[in-house]
Amino acid sequence: MADEVIKTAVLDRQMKEVFDWSDSTNPVRDELWDYFMEKNGKDTLKTEEAMLPFLKDSDEKIEAFVNENLKK
Repeated sequence: MADEVIKTAVLDRQMKEVFDWSDSTNPVRDELWDYFMEKNGKDTLKTEEAMLPFLKDSDEKIEAFVNENLKK
């Protein structure tokens, strides 16, 4: 059980805590959700499917994706 918390810890932290380029107080998870909702034409099912891999990915993979796709 503790492993799950560690794996997804970055998802629950505020954007500005994880990324020095962000001033958002939203959790990383919410920012990713918004990104995929926009990309999928507000299709909740497609967005949910796109989010699933992030629940298993390492913090490094999540951070790399966010840096590549959400950094403005």
